[in-house]
Amino acid sequence: MSKRDYYEILGITKNSNEEEIKKAYRKLAIKFHPDKNPDDKSAEEKFKEAAEAYEVLSNAEKRQRYNQFGHAGVSGSAGGGFGGGGMNMDDIFSQFGDIFGGAFGGFGGGGRSGGRRVTRGTNLRVKVKLSLADIANGVEKKIKVNKHVTCKTCSGSGAKNGNYDTCRTCNGSGAITRVQQTILGAMQTQSTCAACNGEGRIVREKCGTCHGDGIVREEEVISINIPAGVAEGMQLSMQGKGNAAPRGGINGDLLIVIEEEEHAHLKREGNHLIYYLNIGFPDAAMGTTVEIPTIDAKAKIKIEPGTQSGKVLRLKGKGLPDVNSYGRGDLLVEISIYTPTHLNPEEKKMLEQLKLSKNFEPNPSKKEKGFFDRMKEYFD
Repeated sequence: MSKRDYYEILGITKNSNEEEIKKAYRKLAIKFHPDKNPDDKSAEEKFKEAAEAYEVLSNAEKRQRYNQFGHAGVSGSAGGGFGGGGMNMDDIFSQFGDIFGGAFGGFGGGGRSGGRRVTRGTNLRVKVKLSLADIANGVEKKIKVNKHVTCKTCSGSGAKNGNYDTCRTCNGSGAITRVQQTILGAMQTQSTCAACNGEGRIVREKCGTCHGDGIVREEEVISINIPAGVAEGMQLSMQGKGNAAPRGGINGDLLIVIEEEEHAHLKREGNHLIYYLNIGFPDAAMGTTVEIPTIDAKAKIKIEPGTQSGKVLRLKGKGLPDVNSYGRGDLLVEISIYTPTHLNPEEKKMLEQLKLSKNFEPNPSKKEKGFFDRMKEYFD
């Protein structure tokens, strides 16, 4: 099932500014909040859908990738474990400090986190090199990443035997609420509890393996399913595959930057591929059949008699697929006629005889257009 357009979800346009995006999300978050719509699966899905759209469009870098590559630019393939579709409630409620200026009031006293501060692990960035064949077909890559993972000894709690004490300063809420009387009436403010750093609990005895952090550094093998049609510099993300957060927080993301290996014979131009074919003068004059490389194999093409240097042949659909599944590019073959630099006496004599023929006189009235002008129709 294809995802809806993020701009459509929030009811905004591509020209909407940051404040308009935030305002649209705030309106939907209040309308579809689970506490306002108990046991309503439809409302919950719309709540998550709006949060996913905001998470991408409120981030300048992610928004640019989404505008350029669509959902694949920020979430990769459906089967690859990428991106925003797997947002959980902790992810969503962690956004509310930015949207609502503090704890999210009015529905259940600050969301599902009970007012406790939710920590987040840092993102990791890796580069993955792909061949043209990988890009054409999509590929699964396994990479080793040295990162913070959840401590297995204490299951990420940081506490030996899982023993905690409720913070007495904030009574386990993770926040200190103060009420002040002003000329406008009672004003309520909320700040993170300094005694427990917003966690609402204090470790009674630290885990001996992670020393109370809940995380340790290990090497992990991660499988990445990369969709067909990606391009140099494109960035994909795998949600939750970055560094683990201390004491049961939200994992960071793994950001995958695409690097494209240069092909021995083919040059990429968008979704099109270009091959420069050199042929001899006799073949150009009389015509021939030649074999050229493609991404996966080889193909035979026919050179018509009288072919001129600079002519471009098109092999439809032999290029690269579009990352958003909007068809496939072509393989464009530009023909160049090879001119020998060293001739023996017999060859020179043959060419002198050919010069006497009217067929071998150039026609200055037939001016050839430049290569990129001739191929403009393909790149536009």
